[in-house]
Amino acid sequence: MASQIQNTHEAKRATYIAAWLDGLLSIAKVIAGVLVGSAALIADGIHSFSDLITDGMVLAATHYGRQGPDQDHHYGHGRIETLATLLLGSVLIFVAGGIAWSSLHRLLSGAQVSPPGIWAISLAVAALLAKEWLFHYTMRVAKRVKSRLLEANAWHSRSDVLSTAVVLVAMLAAQFGAGWVDAIAAVIVGLLVGKVGWDLLWESARELVDTALPEDAQHKMHEVAESVPGVENVHDLRTRQSAGWAMVDLHVVVGSRISVSEAHEIGNEVSRRLRRTYPALTDVTFHIDPEDDQGKGDPSRFPGLPLRPDVETALGHRWSHLPIWHALTALQLHYLNDKVSVSLIIDDDSDDSLDETLESLPTQLKSMANDLSWLGEIEIVKVMAR
Repeated sequence: MASQIQNTHEAKRATYIAAWLDGLLSIAKVIAGVLVGSAALIADGIHSFSDLITDGMVLAATHYGRQGPDQDHHYGHGRIETLATLLLGSVLIFVAGGIAWSSLHRLLSGAQVSPPGIWAISLAVAALLAKEWLFHYTMRVAKRVKSRLLEANAWHSRSDVLSTAVVLVAMLAAQFGAGWVDAIAAVIVGLLVGKVGWDLLWESARELVDTALPEDAQHKMHEVAESVPGVENVHDLRTRQSAGWAMVDLHVVVGSRISVSEAHEIGNEVSRRLRRTYPALTDVTFHIDPEDDQGKGDPSRFPGLPLRPDVETALGHRWSHLPIWHALTALQLHYLNDKVSVSLIIDDDSDDSLDETLESLPTQLKSMANDLSWLGEIEIVKVMAR
Protein backbone atom coordinates (compact mmCIF):
# COMPACT_ATOMS: atom_id res chain seq x y z
CA MET A 1 0.00 0.00 0.00
CA ALA A 2 2.84 2.38 0.89
CA SER A 3 4.53 1.62 -2.42
CA GLN A 4 1.29 2.37 -4.28
CA ILE A 5 0.97 5.74 -2.53
CA GLN A 6 4.60 6.56 -3.29
CA ASN A 7 4.10 5.67 -6.96
CA THR A 8 1.05 7.91 -7.14
CA HIS A 9 2.96 10.84 -5.62
CA GLU A 10 5.84 10.29 -8.03
CA ALA A 11 3.49 10.20 -11.02
CA LYS A 12 1.80 13.40 -9.86
CA ARG A 13 5.14 15.16 -9.37
CA ALA A 14 6.23 14.27 -12.90
CA THR A 15 2.94 15.56 -14.28
CA TYR A 16 3.17 18.84 -12.33
CA ILE A 17 6.63 19.44 -13.76
CA ALA A 18 5.31 18.71 -17.25
CA ALA A 19 2.37 21.06 -16.73
CA TRP A 20 4.55 24.00 -15.67
CA LEU A 21 6.91 23.48 -18.56
CA ASP A 22 4.11 23.04 -21.10
CA GLY A 23 2.39 26.19 -19.85
CA LEU A 24 5.51 28.32 -20.19
CA LEU A 25 6.39 26.93 -23.61
CA SER A 26 2.88 27.29 -25.03
CA ILE A 27 2.69 30.97 -24.03
CA ALA A 28 6.18 31.71 -25.32
CA LYS A 29 5.62 29.93 -28.65
CA VAL A 30 2.27 31.54 -29.40
CA ILE A 31 3.51 35.04 -28.54
CA ALA A 32 6.67 34.57 -30.59
CA GLY A 33 4.71 33.06 -33.47
CA VAL A 34 2.30 36.00 -33.57
CA LEU A 35 5.13 38.53 -33.40
CA VAL A 36 7.14 36.98 -36.25
CA GLY A 37 4.13 35.72 -38.25
CA SER A 38 5.06 32.02 -38.11
CA ALA A 39 2.07 29.68 -38.49
CA ALA A 40 4.28 26.72 -37.67
CA LEU A 41 5.41 28.23 -34.38
CA ILE A 42 1.83 29.17 -33.46
CA ALA A 43 0.72 25.61 -34.28
CA ASP A 44 3.50 24.26 -32.12
CA GLY A 45 2.39 26.57 -29.31
CA ILE A 46 -1.17 25.28 -29.59
CA HIS A 47 0.23 21.76 -29.46
CA SER A 48 2.05 22.64 -26.24
CA PHE A 49 -1.17 24.12 -24.86
CA SER A 50 -2.94 20.84 -25.63
CA ASP A 51 -0.17 19.20 -23.59
CA LEU A 52 -1.14 21.43 -20.68
CA ILE A 53 -4.77 20.30 -20.94
CA THR A 54 -3.79 16.65 -21.08
CA ASP A 55 -1.47 17.15 -18.11
CA GLY A 56 -4.55 18.15 -16.13
CA MET A 57 -6.33 15.03 -17.35
CA VAL A 58 -3.37 12.90 -16.33
CA LEU A 59 -3.34 14.43 -12.85
CA ALA A 60 -7.04 13.74 -12.32
CA ALA A 61 -6.85 10.23 -13.77
CA THR A 62 -3.75 9.39 -11.74
CA HIS A 63 -5.44 10.55 -8.54
CA TYR A 64 -8.62 8.56 -9.06
CA GLY A 65 -7.30 5.72 -11.21
CA ARG A 66 -4.69 4.68 -8.65
CA GLN A 67 -7.21 4.22 -5.87
CA GLY A 68 -7.64 0.66 -4.68
CA PRO A 69 -10.76 -1.52 -4.85
CA ASP A 70 -13.85 -0.40 -2.98
CA GLN A 71 -17.44 -1.56 -2.55
CA ASP A 72 -18.45 -0.37 -6.02
CA HIS A 73 -15.21 -1.12 -7.89
CA HIS A 74 -14.01 -4.57 -6.89
CA TYR A 75 -11.16 -4.55 -9.41
CA GLY A 76 -9.92 -1.06 -8.56
CA HIS A 77 -10.17 2.13 -10.61
CA GLY A 78 -7.59 1.44 -13.31
CA ARG A 79 -10.11 1.89 -16.11
CA ILE A 80 -10.22 5.60 -15.24
CA GLU A 81 -6.67 5.89 -16.55
CA THR A 82 -7.69 3.99 -19.67
CA LEU A 83 -10.64 6.30 -20.28
CA ALA A 84 -8.41 9.33 -19.75
CA THR A 85 -5.94 7.97 -22.29
CA LEU A 86 -8.81 7.49 -24.73
CA LEU A 87 -9.89 11.09 -24.20
CA LEU A 88 -6.31 12.31 -24.51
CA GLY A 89 -5.98 10.62 -27.88
CA SER A 90 -9.26 12.16 -29.05
CA VAL A 91 -8.11 15.63 -28.02
CA LEU A 92 -4.87 15.21 -29.93
CA ILE A 93 -6.66 14.15 -33.10
CA PHE A 94 -8.97 17.17 -32.82
CA VAL A 95 -6.01 19.52 -32.32
CA ALA A 96 -4.17 17.90 -35.23
CA GLY A 97 -7.12 18.45 -37.54
CA GLY A 98 -7.33 22.12 -36.61
CA ILE A 99 -3.62 22.68 -37.15
CA ALA A 100 -3.56 20.92 -40.51
CA TRP A 101 -6.69 22.70 -41.78
CA SER A 102 -5.53 26.22 -40.90
CA SER A 103 -2.06 25.56 -42.29
CA LEU A 104 -3.39 24.21 -45.59
CA HIS A 105 -5.58 27.28 -45.91
CA ARG A 106 -2.56 29.49 -45.27
CA LEU A 107 -0.49 27.58 -47.83
CA LEU A 108 -3.16 27.73 -50.53
CA SER A 109 -3.84 31.42 -49.92
CA GLY A 110 -0.19 32.22 -50.61
CA ALA A 111 0.31 34.25 -47.42
CA GLN A 112 3.86 35.49 -47.01
CA VAL A 113 5.98 34.62 -43.99
CA SER A 114 8.62 37.07 -42.85
CA PRO A 115 11.98 35.88 -41.47
CA PRO A 116 11.44 34.92 -37.81
CA GLY A 117 14.72 36.24 -36.48
CA ILE A 118 17.34 34.78 -34.19
CA TRP A 119 15.28 35.07 -30.99
CA ALA A 120 12.37 33.03 -32.33
CA ILE A 121 14.78 30.39 -33.63
CA SER A 122 16.54 30.30 -30.26
CA LEU A 123 13.17 29.81 -28.54
CA ALA A 124 12.45 26.82 -30.79
CA VAL A 125 15.84 25.27 -29.95
CA ALA A 126 15.28 25.79 -26.21
CA ALA A 127 11.78 24.30 -26.42
CA LEU A 128 13.10 21.27 -28.29
CA LEU A 129 15.76 20.57 -25.66
CA ALA A 130 13.34 21.12 -22.78
CA LYS A 131 10.71 18.77 -24.19
CA GLU A 132 13.29 16.08 -24.96
CA TRP A 133 14.44 16.21 -21.34
CA LEU A 134 10.82 16.06 -20.19
CA PHE A 135 10.20 13.00 -22.38
CA HIS A 136 13.06 11.03 -20.83
CA TYR A 137 12.19 12.10 -17.29
CA THR A 138 8.48 11.26 -17.62
CA MET A 139 9.20 7.95 -19.33
CA ARG A 140 11.53 6.89 -16.51
CA VAL A 141 8.85 7.66 -13.95
CA ALA A 142 6.17 5.91 -16.04
CA LYS A 143 8.22 2.72 -16.23
CA ARG A 144 8.98 2.84 -12.53
CA VAL A 145 5.37 3.32 -11.40
CA LYS A 146 3.91 1.16 -14.22
CA SER A 147 1.57 3.84 -15.55
CA ARG A 148 0.52 3.49 -19.18
CA LEU A 149 -1.22 6.86 -18.97
CA LEU A 150 1.98 8.58 -17.83
CA GLU A 151 3.86 6.73 -20.56
CA ALA A 152 1.34 8.05 -23.08
CA ASN A 153 1.92 11.55 -21.74
CA ALA A 154 5.66 11.06 -22.19
CA TRP A 155 5.13 10.16 -25.83
CA HIS A 156 2.95 13.24 -26.08
CA SER A 157 6.02 15.23 -25.03
CA ARG A 158 8.11 13.39 -27.62
CA SER A 159 5.58 14.41 -30.28
CA ASP A 160 6.30 17.99 -29.22
CA VAL A 161 10.00 17.36 -29.80
CA LEU A 162 9.31 16.12 -33.32
CA SER A 163 6.93 18.94 -34.12
CA THR A 164 9.32 21.56 -32.75
CA ALA A 165 12.12 20.08 -34.84
CA VAL A 166 9.95 20.46 -37.95
CA VAL A 167 9.09 24.02 -36.92
CA LEU A 168 12.77 24.78 -36.42
CA VAL A 169 13.55 23.64 -39.95
CA ALA A 170 10.68 25.78 -41.26
CA MET A 171 11.89 28.84 -39.37
CA LEU A 172 15.41 28.40 -40.69
CA ALA A 173 13.99 28.10 -44.20
CA ALA A 174 11.91 31.25 -43.69
CA GLN A 175 14.98 33.05 -42.40
CA PHE A 176 16.59 32.42 -45.78
CA GLY A 177 13.53 33.38 -47.84
CA ALA A 178 11.64 30.09 -48.23
CA GLY A 179 8.58 31.15 -46.25
CA TRP A 180 6.28 28.60 -47.87
CA VAL A 181 8.09 25.86 -45.91
CA ASP A 182 6.48 27.26 -42.75
CA ALA A 183 2.95 26.27 -43.80
CA ILE A 184 4.08 22.83 -44.95
CA ALA A 185 5.87 22.34 -41.64
CA ALA A 186 2.68 23.23 -39.77
CA VAL A 187 0.78 20.58 -41.74
CA ILE A 188 3.47 18.03 -40.90
CA VAL A 189 3.18 18.98 -37.23
CA GLY A 190 -0.56 18.36 -37.44
CA LEU A 191 0.01 14.93 -38.96
CA LEU A 192 2.53 14.02 -36.27
CA VAL A 193 0.15 15.08 -33.53
CA GLY A 194 -2.67 13.15 -35.17
CA LYS A 195 -0.54 10.00 -35.37
CA VAL A 196 0.23 10.15 -31.65
CA GLY A 197 -3.45 10.73 -30.90
CA TRP A 198 -4.53 7.78 -33.01
CA ASP A 199 -2.01 5.45 -31.35
CA LEU A 200 -3.27 6.43 -27.89
CA LEU A 201 -6.88 6.07 -29.00
CA TRP A 202 -6.26 2.64 -30.51
CA GLU A 203 -4.34 1.21 -27.56
CA SER A 204 -6.82 2.44 -24.95
CA ALA A 205 -9.76 1.17 -27.02
CA ARG A 206 -8.12 -2.27 -27.25
CA GLU A 207 -7.73 -2.26 -23.48
CA LEU A 208 -11.35 -1.27 -22.90
CA VAL A 209 -12.56 -4.25 -24.96
CA ASP A 210 -10.32 -6.57 -22.90
CA THR A 211 -7.76 -7.37 -25.57
CA ALA A 212 -5.50 -10.17 -24.36
CA LEU A 213 -1.79 -9.93 -23.68
CA PRO A 214 0.50 -10.79 -26.63
CA GLU A 215 0.63 -14.46 -27.55
CA ASP A 216 4.24 -14.87 -26.46
CA ALA A 217 3.35 -13.60 -22.97
CA GLN A 218 0.41 -16.01 -22.78
CA HIS A 219 2.62 -18.89 -23.92
CA LYS A 220 5.19 -18.04 -21.26
CA MET A 221 2.48 -17.92 -18.58
CA HIS A 222 1.31 -21.34 -19.73
CA GLU A 223 4.84 -22.71 -19.36
CA VAL A 224 5.31 -21.16 -15.91
CA ALA A 225 2.04 -22.66 -14.66
CA GLU A 226 2.83 -26.12 -16.02
CA SER A 227 6.26 -26.07 -14.34
CA VAL A 228 4.63 -26.33 -10.90
CA PRO A 229 4.87 -29.86 -9.41
CA GLY A 230 1.46 -31.50 -9.38
CA VAL A 231 0.14 -29.61 -12.40
CA GLU A 232 -0.81 -32.05 -15.14
CA ASN A 233 -2.08 -29.53 -17.65
CA VAL A 234 -3.20 -25.92 -18.02
CA HIS A 235 -5.97 -24.72 -20.31
CA ASP A 236 -8.44 -21.88 -20.84
CA LEU A 237 -5.79 -19.31 -19.91
CA ARG A 238 -7.28 -15.86 -20.43
CA THR A 239 -5.73 -12.44 -19.92
CA ARG A 240 -6.78 -8.81 -19.99
CA GLN A 241 -5.24 -5.46 -19.14
CA SER A 242 -6.14 -2.36 -17.19
CA ALA A 243 -4.04 0.82 -16.96
CA GLY A 244 -0.74 -0.96 -17.53
CA TRP A 245 -1.57 -3.87 -15.22
CA ALA A 246 -2.65 -7.36 -16.22
CA MET A 247 -5.09 -9.99 -14.98
CA VAL A 248 -5.16 -13.70 -15.77
CA ASP A 249 -7.48 -16.60 -15.08
CA LEU A 250 -6.73 -20.21 -15.96
CA HIS A 251 -7.79 -23.81 -15.41
CA VAL A 252 -5.23 -26.00 -13.64
CA VAL A 253 -5.55 -29.78 -14.05
CA VAL A 254 -4.30 -31.80 -11.06
CA GLY A 255 -4.47 -35.43 -9.95
CA SER A 256 -8.04 -36.66 -9.68
CA ARG A 257 -7.58 -38.29 -6.27
CA ILE A 258 -5.55 -35.71 -4.36
CA SER A 259 -7.09 -33.76 -1.50
CA VAL A 260 -8.84 -30.44 -1.95
CA SER A 261 -6.26 -28.67 0.21
CA GLU A 262 -3.34 -30.06 -1.82
CA ALA A 263 -5.01 -29.06 -5.07
CA HIS A 264 -5.62 -25.57 -3.72
CA GLU A 265 -2.01 -25.19 -2.61
CA ILE A 266 -0.84 -26.25 -6.07
CA GLY A 267 -3.03 -23.48 -7.46
CA ASN A 268 -1.53 -21.02 -4.97
CA GLU A 269 1.96 -21.95 -6.14
CA VAL A 270 0.90 -21.38 -9.75
CA SER A 271 -0.26 -17.92 -8.72
CA ARG A 272 2.99 -17.19 -6.86
CA ARG A 273 5.20 -18.17 -9.79
CA LEU A 274 3.13 -16.19 -12.28
CA ARG A 275 3.34 -13.09 -10.09
CA ARG A 276 7.09 -13.47 -9.72
CA THR A 277 7.53 -13.84 -13.47
CA TYR A 278 5.08 -11.03 -14.30
CA PRO A 279 5.13 -8.34 -11.58
CA ALA A 280 2.45 -6.41 -13.51
CA LEU A 281 -0.12 -9.09 -12.63
CA THR A 282 -2.63 -7.70 -10.15
CA ASP A 283 -5.12 -10.55 -10.19
CA VAL A 284 -4.62 -14.29 -10.73
CA THR A 285 -7.70 -16.51 -10.62
CA PHE A 286 -7.25 -20.26 -10.95
CA HIS A 287 -9.84 -22.99 -11.34
CA ILE A 288 -8.83 -26.48 -10.22
CA ASP A 289 -9.84 -29.33 -12.54
CA PRO A 290 -9.59 -32.98 -11.39
CA GLU A 291 -9.57 -34.04 -15.04
CA ASP A 292 -8.79 -32.38 -18.35
CA ASP A 293 -12.09 -31.03 -19.64
CA GLN A 294 -10.57 -28.75 -22.26
CA GLY A 295 -12.92 -28.20 -25.17
CA LYS A 296 -15.94 -29.65 -23.38
CA GLY A 297 -17.52 -26.30 -22.67
CA ASP A 298 -18.70 -24.83 -19.40
CA PRO A 299 -19.99 -27.74 -17.26
CA SER A 300 -22.31 -25.41 -15.36
CA ARG A 301 -24.36 -25.04 -18.53
CA PHE A 302 -25.15 -28.76 -18.64
CA PRO A 303 -27.21 -30.97 -16.30
CA GLY A 304 -25.13 -31.74 -13.24
CA LEU A 305 -24.48 -34.86 -11.20
CA PRO A 306 -26.13 -35.43 -7.81
CA LEU A 307 -24.40 -33.92 -4.79
CA ARG A 308 -23.53 -35.72 -1.57
CA PRO A 309 -26.94 -35.61 0.18
CA ASP A 310 -28.67 -37.16 -2.84
CA VAL A 311 -25.86 -39.67 -3.40
CA GLU A 312 -25.91 -40.84 0.22
CA THR A 313 -29.69 -41.15 0.16
CA ALA A 314 -29.70 -43.13 -3.09
CA LEU A 315 -26.92 -45.48 -1.98
CA GLY A 316 -28.43 -45.88 1.49
CA HIS A 317 -31.70 -47.07 -0.01
CA ARG A 318 -29.84 -49.82 -1.86
CA TRP A 319 -27.01 -50.75 0.52
CA SER A 320 -28.21 -49.94 4.05
CA HIS A 321 -29.03 -53.58 4.79
CA LEU A 322 -25.41 -54.62 4.13
CA PRO A 323 -22.75 -54.80 6.89
CA ILE A 324 -20.35 -52.70 4.78
CA TRP A 325 -22.71 -49.74 4.97
CA HIS A 326 -22.70 -49.76 8.76
CA ALA A 327 -18.93 -50.25 8.89
CA LEU A 328 -18.29 -47.05 6.93
CA THR A 329 -16.10 -44.38 8.52
CA ALA A 330 -16.17 -42.12 5.46
CA LEU A 331 -17.66 -41.96 2.00
CA GLN A 332 -15.50 -40.26 -0.62
CA LEU A 333 -17.05 -39.07 -3.86
CA HIS A 334 -15.07 -38.47 -7.05
CA TYR A 335 -16.75 -36.65 -9.91
CA LEU A 336 -14.88 -37.99 -12.92
CA ASN A 337 -15.80 -38.79 -16.52
CA ASP A 338 -19.38 -37.58 -15.98
CA LYS A 339 -19.89 -40.18 -13.25
CA VAL A 340 -19.79 -40.26 -9.46
CA SER A 341 -17.18 -42.78 -8.36
CA VAL A 342 -17.45 -43.93 -4.76
CA SER A 343 -14.76 -44.89 -2.24
CA LEU A 344 -16.11 -46.63 0.85
CA ILE A 345 -13.65 -46.13 3.71
CA ILE A 346 -13.66 -48.66 6.56
CA ASP A 347 -11.35 -49.17 9.53
CA ASP A 348 -8.71 -51.86 9.40
CA ASP A 349 -10.13 -53.40 12.59
CA SER A 350 -13.69 -53.64 11.27
CA ASP A 351 -15.66 -56.89 11.09
CA ASP A 352 -13.28 -59.62 9.86
CA SER A 353 -16.12 -61.26 7.98
CA LEU A 354 -15.95 -58.38 5.50
CA ASP A 355 -12.44 -59.38 4.47
CA GLU A 356 -13.71 -62.50 2.77
CA THR A 357 -15.99 -60.51 0.49
CA LEU A 358 -13.93 -57.38 -0.14
CA GLU A 359 -12.81 -58.44 -3.60
CA SER A 360 -16.26 -59.31 -4.88
CA LEU A 361 -18.17 -56.71 -2.88
CA PRO A 362 -17.68 -53.78 -5.32
CA THR A 363 -19.22 -55.84 -8.12
CA GLN A 364 -22.12 -56.82 -5.87
CA LEU A 365 -22.68 -53.22 -4.81
CA LYS A 366 -22.59 -52.08 -8.42
CA SER A 367 -25.21 -54.63 -9.46
CA MET A 368 -27.48 -53.58 -6.62
CA ALA A 369 -27.33 -49.97 -7.83
CA ASN A 370 -27.26 -50.54 -11.58
CA ASP A 371 -30.32 -48.35 -11.97
CA LEU A 372 -28.24 -45.31 -11.00
CA SER A 373 -26.94 -44.06 -14.35
CA TRP A 374 -24.58 -41.60 -12.70
CA LEU A 375 -22.77 -44.19 -10.55
CA GLY A 376 -19.19 -44.83 -11.63
CA GLU A 377 -16.48 -46.99 -10.12
CA ILE A 378 -16.79 -48.41 -6.61
CA GLU A 379 -13.84 -49.20 -4.39
CA ILE A 380 -13.44 -50.24 -0.77
CA VAL A 381 -10.49 -48.84 1.16
CA LYS A 382 -9.35 -50.10 4.55
CA VAL A 383 -7.46 -47.60 6.67
CA MET A 384 -5.70 -48.03 9.98
CA ALA A 385 -7.94 -47.03 12.86
CA ARG A 386 -6.79 -43.97 14.78
